[in-house]
Amino acid sequence: MKLSQTLENQNVEFKSIWKDDFLKHICAFSNSKGGTLFVGVDDKGTIVGIENSKKLLEDILNKAIQFLGVTIAIDVNKEGNKYYLAIFVNPSPSPIAFKGRYYIRSGSTVQELSGNDLQHFILKKLGKSYDELPIESATINDIDALSVRKFIKMAIKINRLSVDVEEDELQTVLFNLKLIGENSNLKNAALLLFGKNTPHYFSSVSFRIGKFGNNHHDLKFHDVIEGNIFEMPEKVMEILKSKYLTMPIRYEGIKRIEELEYPEEALREAILNAIIHRDYTGVHIQLSVYENKIILWNPGSLPSKINIDRLKEKHPSIPKNRLIADIFFKAGYIESWGRGIHKIVTEFRNAKLPEPIFENYAGGVQVTLLKDLDRDLNKDLNKDLNKDFLSTNQISILKEIQKNNKITQHELAETIGINEKNIRNNIKKIKEMGLLVRIGNTRNGYWKVVKN
Repeated sequence: MKLSQTLENQNVEFKSIWKDDFLKHICAFSNSKGGTLFVGVDDKGTIVGIENSKKLLEDILNKAIQFLGVTIAIDVNKEGNKYYLAIFVNPSPSPIAFKGRYYIRSGSTVQELSGNDLQHFILKKLGKSYDELPIESATINDIDALSVRKFIKMAIKINRLSVDVEEDELQTVLFNLKLIGENSNLKNAALLLFGKNTPHYFSSVSFRIGKFGNNHHDLKFHDVIEGNIFEMPEKVMEILKSKYLTMPIRYEGIKRIEELEYPEEALREAILNAIIHRDYTGVHIQLSVYENKIILWNPGSLPSKINIDRLKEKHPSIPKNRLIADIFFKAGYIESWGRGIHKIVTEFRNAKLPEPIFENYAGGVQVTLLKDLDRDLNKDLNKDLNKDFLSTNQISILKEIQKNNKITQHELAETIGINEKNIRNNIKKIKEMGLLVRIGNTRNGYWKVVKN
């Protein structure tokens, strides 16, 4: 390896001398994808050499076992009259700690994990999900038997449970559903799904709905839906239909038809996805209803093997909460083959509405459902461009610029309700599409929308 042509990265680290504190770099490589730590090499990849290379090799090998419990491989290399070490670290199948602290590689840096990040890291390494963890303080009396019986009837009706289950005792049902561990402790999933007082155990379990005016500062009214998550989807849909959304009337011949202003099945599927796949150590789910769109945000990132671009394609089902997903599947709320997003998109296409927008945003997943009001603008702007629909934020930016062509990025951020970095990124994309140009400099210039 020509070190002078190698840069520090996710898998390579340079150190001109050895310090025992650098064991945390070995720890980070072990907890990530592995890597090589070079000792006797400066930050630019220049070999500066070390003394007593053989003794240092033995010390590092022993300390890696003593402090980390890992076995590493070390080569002593020589260039000219200078010696340096190459320490090879393999990824560990189990979490590794150094002095009680956990580290991972993040690009070319070492990052210490704590709080929720640490919890998720350890669970992932152990092959478990959060909903599988036990709650020692909970008992069977904390379970709402009526919710469980409702679930059983739904699962039997679609042949995903045997009719014999109706005769089983509550504890037996939960055990067979893997909601009780072998030590008889209820798991997180049991309390989340069927708890009598779920918020007592999980402070962020609520689903918050808000009605807004022109921007996110203009909150008209709001509701908070609490309780166990098995009952939550129907509660959310019920309050949306009765208080937040309209059902326009149309006629086919003499037949009167009332349909929700958004495709109901798609909206239900989006709500189910948010409840099932969210991070229950994070904050609450947020659903914002505007005049021309709905924005649904749930905490928790996508599985590492699935990104936003692949989300709408055929992909394997990798639930964040395996037990919760299994219960909703058995009840017939969802399918188990990762078809939820495809179903949402298809429902909107069939309704001849703009395709929903899926984004990674603020540590969670955000879905924007658009009404017919924005479709015509989208169609006009993209008529001759052969491009995908503009995002809701990009449409909003163009609208505000048409109102005031000297508006600043800070003012756009305040009006639309996203940060200035997102404004800059969206403006860049709009300019690349040939829809917007800047006339003059930053201070005294103005925007020009190329296509009205």
